[in-house]
Amino acid sequence: MSVLSSRTGRDRQRYDNNFRLVSGLIKDEETEEDSSVDFVNKLEVLMVSSPNRHDLVFPKGGWEDDETVLEAASREAMEEAGVKGILRELPLGVWEFRSKSSCVEDECFGGCKGYMFALQVTEELEAWPERENRERKWLNVKEALELCRYEWMQRALEEFLRVMEEETRLRTEEETLHDSSKLEECQIDPCYCFLVN
Repeated sequence: MSVLSSRTGRDRQRYDNNFRLVSGLIKDEETEEDSSVDFVNKLEVLMVSSPNRHDLVFPKGGWEDDETVLEAASREAMEEAGVKGILRELPLGVWEFRSKSSCVEDECFGGCKGYMFALQVTEELEAWPERENRERKWLNVKEALELCRYEWMQRALEEFLRVMEEETRLRTEEETLHDSSKLEECQIDPCYCFLVN
């Protein structure tokens, strides 16, 4: 039994022109820092089961009026998947979609605007608020794309993949430039040059 609890209800939810604002994330495990990494087959992402259904989704939920969008994404990661980590502050994008639970009392809103972020998982909790209702599942990107029930989640995952590939390419280019500047220094006076990685 978890001592942590989830926020419930929609009393504090943010709305924008009848779109409920939600925040979510795609979580990844660290991979080799190698530009030749096959991200589609090697990079793993974490999905969670939907309560009372058998499909997998990325954790997401309402962005409440007492938190930033980043705080909402971090909270949803902990509540729904029981993970903590390093959140990439720039969103992967914003997607509009229909909510599966589109009515609150007599008011039907239906539309959601979801801000999705990337999270590098650093800790998996043994107990978390929604553990009884959700199961975590690590999948490679190819498997996750096949299992994404919603088109907007597929697009978010494709954007996540693009961002990860671009960041790795830039890191590799920076390392190459840094290593070549070390080599130039060594050629000036090889007796006093130590290469430290």
